[in-house]
Amino acid sequence: MRLSTKGRYAVTAMLDLALNGTEGPVTLADISENQGISLSYLEQLFARLRQQKLVTGMRGPGGGYCLARQAGEITIADILGAVDDMARRDESSLSTGEIRGSMVMWQRLSNRVYDYLNSITLADAVEHQEDEAQASLFGPGFQKSAA
Repeated sequence: MRLSTKGRYAVTAMLDLALNGTEGPVTLADISENQGISLSYLEQLFARLRQQKLVTGMRGPGGGYCLARQAGEITIADILGAVDDMARRDESSLSTGEIRGSMVMWQRLSNRVYDYLNSITLADAVEHQEDEAQASLFGPGFQKSAA
Protein backbone atom coordinates (compact mmCIF):
# COMPACT_ATOMS: atom_id res chain seq x y z
CA MET A 1 0.00 0.00 0.00
CA ARG A 2 1.25 3.44 -0.90
CA LEU A 3 0.02 6.63 0.69
CA SER A 4 -0.72 9.17 -1.99
CA THR A 5 0.01 12.88 -1.82
CA LYS A 6 -3.74 13.40 -1.85
CA GLY A 7 -4.11 11.20 1.23
CA ARG A 8 -1.24 12.85 3.10
CA TYR A 9 -2.62 16.32 2.36
CA ALA A 10 -6.11 15.28 3.44
CA VAL A 11 -4.83 13.95 6.77
CA THR A 12 -2.71 17.09 7.25
CA ALA A 13 -5.69 19.36 6.50
CA MET A 14 -7.98 17.41 8.83
CA LEU A 15 -5.36 17.58 11.58
CA ASP A 16 -5.16 21.35 11.09
CA LEU A 17 -8.95 21.53 11.24
CA ALA A 18 -9.03 19.49 14.45
CA LEU A 19 -6.31 21.62 16.05
CA ASN A 20 -7.69 25.01 15.01
CA GLY A 21 -11.43 24.38 14.81
CA THR A 22 -12.16 24.33 18.53
CA GLU A 23 -13.44 27.92 18.46
CA GLY A 24 -15.48 27.63 15.28
CA PRO A 25 -15.20 27.09 11.53
CA VAL A 26 -11.78 27.20 9.87
CA THR A 27 -11.42 28.59 6.36
CA LEU A 28 -9.60 26.73 3.63
CA ALA A 29 -7.51 29.88 3.18
CA ASP A 30 -6.28 29.50 6.78
CA ILE A 31 -5.47 25.81 6.28
CA SER A 32 -3.74 26.66 3.00
CA GLU A 33 -1.59 29.27 4.74
CA ASN A 34 -0.85 27.07 7.77
CA GLN A 35 0.04 23.94 5.79
CA GLY A 36 1.36 25.29 2.48
CA ILE A 37 -1.27 23.42 0.45
CA SER A 38 -2.80 25.22 -2.51
CA LEU A 39 -6.32 26.52 -1.99
CA SER A 40 -7.63 24.88 -5.17
CA TYR A 41 -6.25 21.50 -4.07
CA LEU A 42 -7.89 21.89 -0.64
CA GLU A 43 -11.21 22.70 -2.33
CA GLN A 44 -11.03 19.38 -4.20
CA LEU A 45 -10.11 17.46 -1.05
CA PHE A 46 -12.82 19.07 1.06
CA ALA A 47 -15.46 18.33 -1.57
CA ARG A 48 -14.67 14.63 -1.08
CA LEU A 49 -14.41 14.95 2.72
CA ARG A 50 -17.80 16.69 2.74
CA GLN A 51 -19.35 13.97 0.52
CA GLN A 52 -18.14 11.34 3.01
CA LYS A 53 -19.62 13.40 5.88
CA LEU A 54 -16.30 13.96 7.63
CA VAL A 55 -16.61 17.77 7.51
CA THR A 56 -19.44 20.25 7.32
CA GLY A 57 -19.24 23.57 5.53
CA MET A 58 -20.69 26.83 6.77
CA ARG A 59 -21.28 29.68 4.35
CA GLY A 60 -21.07 33.39 4.84
CA PRO A 61 -19.02 35.66 7.07
CA GLY A 62 -17.37 33.64 9.78
CA GLY A 63 -17.91 30.50 7.71
CA GLY A 64 -15.53 27.72 6.93
CA TYR A 65 -15.32 24.04 7.80
CA CYS A 66 -15.85 22.06 10.98
CA LEU A 67 -15.45 18.39 11.74
CA ALA A 68 -18.77 16.60 11.18
CA ARG A 69 -18.08 14.27 14.14
CA GLN A 70 -15.87 14.33 17.19
CA ALA A 71 -12.15 13.88 16.41
CA GLY A 72 -12.22 10.65 18.41
CA GLU A 73 -14.81 9.23 16.01
CA ILE A 74 -12.86 9.90 12.79
CA THR A 75 -10.02 7.53 11.92
CA ILE A 76 -7.07 8.14 9.65
CA ALA A 77 -8.45 5.31 7.48
CA ASP A 78 -11.76 7.24 7.19
CA ILE A 79 -9.88 10.27 5.86
CA LEU A 80 -7.74 8.28 3.43
CA GLY A 81 -10.76 6.33 2.26
CA ALA A 82 -12.62 9.57 1.52
CA VAL A 83 -9.98 10.85 -0.90
CA ASP A 84 -8.38 7.60 -2.15
CA ASP A 85 -9.70 4.15 -2.90
CA MET A 86 -8.67 2.65 0.40
CA ALA A 87 -10.84 0.03 2.00
CA ARG A 88 -10.34 -3.20 3.82
CA ARG A 89 -10.96 -6.15 1.55
CA ASP A 90 -12.66 -9.28 2.82
CA GLU A 91 -9.92 -11.92 2.87
CA SER A 92 -12.47 -14.72 2.81
CA SER A 93 -13.27 -13.75 -0.77
CA LEU A 94 -9.62 -14.23 -1.74
CA SER A 95 -8.63 -17.64 -2.91
CA THR A 96 -5.39 -18.79 -4.40
CA GLY A 97 -7.37 -20.06 -7.38
CA GLU A 98 -8.74 -16.60 -8.16
CA ILE A 99 -5.66 -14.58 -7.33
CA ARG A 100 -2.26 -15.92 -8.23
CA GLY A 101 0.72 -16.29 -5.96
CA SER A 102 1.74 -13.41 -3.80
CA MET A 103 -1.40 -11.34 -4.41
CA VAL A 104 -3.07 -12.97 -1.41
CA MET A 105 -0.07 -12.03 0.74
CA TRP A 106 -0.15 -8.42 -0.50
CA GLN A 107 -3.87 -8.15 0.14
CA ARG A 108 -3.38 -9.41 3.69
CA LEU A 109 -0.60 -6.86 4.21
CA SER A 110 -2.84 -4.08 2.86
CA ASN A 111 -5.57 -5.20 5.25
CA ARG A 112 -3.17 -5.02 8.19
CA VAL A 113 -2.12 -1.50 7.21
CA TYR A 114 -5.78 -0.53 6.89
CA ASP A 115 -6.58 -2.05 10.31
CA TYR A 116 -3.70 -0.08 11.85
CA LEU A 117 -4.79 3.22 10.26
CA ASN A 118 -8.36 2.46 11.28
CA SER A 119 -7.19 2.19 14.90
CA ILE A 120 -5.75 5.74 14.93
CA THR A 121 -8.27 8.51 15.43
CA LEU A 122 -7.89 12.15 14.56
CA ALA A 123 -7.94 12.83 18.32
CA ASP A 124 -4.94 10.48 18.73
CA ALA A 125 -3.09 12.40 16.02
CA VAL A 126 -3.93 15.75 17.67
CA GLU A 127 -2.64 14.47 21.02
CA HIS A 128 0.56 13.23 19.38
CA GLN A 129 0.98 16.58 17.60
CA GLU A 130 0.59 18.46 20.90
CA ASP A 131 3.06 16.14 22.66
CA GLU A 132 5.58 16.72 19.85
CA ALA A 133 5.11 20.50 20.11
CA GLN A 134 5.72 20.41 23.88
CA ALA A 135 8.77 18.20 23.46
CA SER A 136 10.27 20.58 20.91
CA LEU A 137 9.64 23.54 23.26
CA PHE A 138 11.28 21.85 26.24
CA GLY A 139 14.07 20.10 24.35
CA PRO A 140 15.24 16.50 24.09
CA GLY A 141 14.32 14.15 26.87
CA PHE A 142 11.06 15.93 27.69
CA GLN A 143 8.63 13.53 29.33
CA LYS A 144 4.93 14.29 29.62
CA SER A 145 4.02 14.01 33.30
CA ALA A 146 1.23 11.67 34.30
CA ALA A 147 -1.67 13.68 35.68
